[in-house]
Amino acid sequence: MAGAFIMGRKMFGPDRGEWDLDWHGWWGPNPPYHAPTFVLCHRPRPSVELEGGTVFHFVTDGIEAALERAREAAGEKNVSIAGGPGTLNQYLAAGLVDELRLHVAPFVAGGGERLFDGAAGLALKPVSSRTTPHVTHLVYRR
Repeated sequence: MAGAFIMGRKMFGPDRGEWDLDWHGWWGPNPPYHAPTFVLCHRPRPSVELEGGTVFHFVTDGIEAALERAREAAGEKNVSIAGGPGTLNQYLAAGLVDELRLHVAPFVAGGGERLFDGAAGLALKPVSSRTTPHVTHLVYRR
């Protein structure tokens, strides 16, 4: 399990304008993260503490600041980028991803976003793959 997570605002919730302060994420009172989770956004919002040790912190000063805060919170554990594709693409383009774990399912939510957009020149090496009837798991390392 990761010691901290990073995600984009769209991964956290449907709001695109001002925050709905009654909204605490898609997952209900006990999200699956159980660790500090840093949400990249443009508008400040107070942290939200939920069951199971998940605390959502809202970061307005960019991907590097979110990563620094997540690393500090994670201690010796890994930091996981939970998504979505736009957030992951920013970290890939900046060369800040050491290991990429993709879970590929034949489903597109909405119009979909392209993974790897803006991340040209990646030097990822395949490490493993595993297929089930519903999803393929791929692991690459830089």
